[in-house]
Amino acid sequence: MSDKKLEIRDRTIFDGFIVRYIFKFIYFFGFKMAGWRKSPSVPEGAGITIAAPHTSNWDFIFALGAAILSNVKIYFSIKDNWCRKPVIGPFVMWLGAIPIDRSSGAQGQVDKIRNFIVKHKEQRIFFLFTPEGTRGKVEKWKTGFYHVAQDSGLPIFLAKVDYINKEAGVFHSFQLTGNKVEDIQTIQESYKGICGKFPANQYPGYVGSFPEISDTEAAIMHAMYPSKGVATQMEIATKSKLDELSTTMLAFLIKKGVLEQVPGSCREKEEPVYKLTFAGKGCLLHLYPMLS
Repeated sequence: MSDKKLEIRDRTIFDGFIVRYIFKFIYFFGFKMAGWRKSPSVPEGAGITIAAPHTSNWDFIFALGAAILSNVKIYFSIKDNWCRKPVIGPFVMWLGAIPIDRSSGAQGQVDKIRNFIVKHKEQRIFFLFTPEGTRGKVEKWKTGFYHVAQDSGLPIFLAKVDYINKEAGVFHSFQLTGNKVEDIQTIQESYKGICGKFPANQYPGYVGSFPEISDTEAAIMHAMYPSKGVATQMEIATKSKLDELSTTMLAFLIKKGVLEQVPGSCREKEEPVYKLTFAGKGCLLHLYPMLS
């Protein structure tokens, strides 16, 4: 086995004109016959991409298809010893493997990605991470993707392989706020309405489809998202550009679980204040490809 340092390949399956269009032809008809579709939103530029839920080897097949059909170049991390194996090594590198030497630590992975982005910053490149880390049942996510995004200065693209709705691809470009705990909780909530091939093994657990949200309700939620805190009824109406916002509408959103009234905000002569729940934030990520 060679000890030569392995680098990320500049040219992969996504760069070969003939092979790429052969795969695009195969996936176009394969998706059509199986009733699958790619997500309509395709963010520009490079991003650290969460691939979840991950419960089957089929996830990569569908993710690869969505990428090829969207003209996106993907890379994924893999232990470098796999990349050194005869036949298998060159093949996975051709598919877009990022050979990771665990002895170099997390910073080595960040440096590989950062240096690669400097050379290819104009390209649409997605670096895939599976936060569950395995196809089996887990109780928490590995959060290395967050640190890689933070240290690389890249957004986090949220990608899915939804076996109920038969849709694969990126549904949101998430901008980090600097609050790791709240960011990850919000992102995880956005995956509770996505069903993996084996939902019993996915984390966070599948809880069913997201609630139906009207345009007015979405406008209210969208207006509250960047507030980073709480807002009164009048402030919500102003930010969402609504002529009138009734307490009935707010109560309806509270009943749906996407809005909550902050405890202790109903003291005498003090106007109640509200904020989005994490479930509401997660639902909102599905309504908008980006949020400011």
